[in-house]
Amino acid sequence: MSTLKFDEDRLMQVLVAPIVSEKATMVAEKSNAVTFKVLQNATKPEIKAAVELMFKVEVKGVSVVNTKGKTKRFGKTVGRRDNVRKAYVTLQPGQELNLSGEAA
Repeated sequence: MSTLKFDEDRLMQVLVAPIVSEKATMVAEKSNAVTFKVLQNATKPEIKAAVELMFKVEVKGVSVVNTKGKTKRFGKTVGRRDNVRKAYVTLQPGQELNLSGEAA
């Protein structure tokens, strides 16, 4: 576990939601990585600490992707989707993360 000091309340907010998509599933099977939607200002060490704290697993590395929100039309009005920051969290070999919600 990482020994860096972070505010625990902040860490609880860093991970917004797990991303469950075809691509995320393929990445998970191929490289033992889980994908999360995270706060825009979240740093890699914060993301690592948050995953280790919440899921009690060892994190090998964190990659981050910033995606710009698309402009979409809703009838006459033009709106924008939110910008999204995605974190690909690679777990140490032998570590597993259960996102389905049922108890192990």
